[in-house]
Amino acid sequence: MDASAVPVRLLVITGLSGAGRRTAGHTLEDLGWLVVDNLPPSLLPELLEISRDRDFRRVAVVLDVRSRSEFEAIPAAFAELGRAGIVPQILFLDANDESIVRRQEGARRPLPLQGTGRLLDGIRRERAMLAGLRASADLVIDTSSLNVHELSGRVSGAFSGDVEPGLQLLLMSFGFKNGLPIDADMVFDVRFLPNPHWVPSLRPQTGLSQPVSAYVLGQPDAEPFLEHLLGVIDLVRPGYLREGKRQAMVAIGCTGGKHRSTAMVEEAARRLRERDLSVQTIHRDLGLE
Repeated sequence: MDASAVPVRLLVITGLSGAGRRTAGHTLEDLGWLVVDNLPPSLLPELLEISRDRDFRRVAVVLDVRSRSEFEAIPAAFAELGRAGIVPQILFLDANDESIVRRQEGARRPLPLQGTGRLLDGIRRERAMLAGLRASADLVIDTSSLNVHELSGRVSGAFSGDVEPGLQLLLMSFGFKNGLPIDADMVFDVRFLPNPHWVPSLRPQTGLSQPVSAYVLGQPDAEPFLEHLLGVIDLVRPGYLREGKRQAMVAIGCTGGKHRSTAMVEEAARRLRERDLSVQTIHRDLGLE
């Protein structure tokens, strides 16, 4: 392959069966990407040659355990691509066991590695086989609580930009009582701030309202926290880009994900946008009781 030819952006979509690979692929097709499903990994270099010849600049490939023995060819294929100056990005779609079981039972299809065993046996084997790709993924999306439209929005927000985007930030508010977000790159805890839940007039509102936001941001420790948060993002951002990581999720949690974390996410996002950074926000637990 000629590294001086037209640059091709290669995205590998992988993850657990039932976690949303098909939805991600369809979303990328709608964004103008060339999407190839279930390609044997050994054919990746050949696909990139064809893409360059035909001037496809954004190519997404779904690689998963359906290829079975071919799956072991991924490291060699990535190495060959690297020698040609192509570093694939990896989008990994994950979900908890309960969600995978529910979706697969609804689809009435066995998992590729299930064999004659239970669904949970197949899930366990898939997780083991995919562990290396998950560890090296540029973006992990936990789809357990997402519907197809929400997942499509996440994928679209991450991959609808230019061929070589800067670091795209996703700021998520969440409640610790509902569990940690497993796809977060960094997690911050704002439960040290006074809780608006105990102020009767603020309890029914959320961190999206001006009174709650003013209450949270008006606390003496709020400004130092925001300064340190933005400082950490400034510190890691060049390194992420240098290492080829193009998306990062910063999760900010409070008890329920309704007041403090939501207000902090909105304010941090506002300040980051003032620096001309690409920022999305998501409030995972807003509205949950």
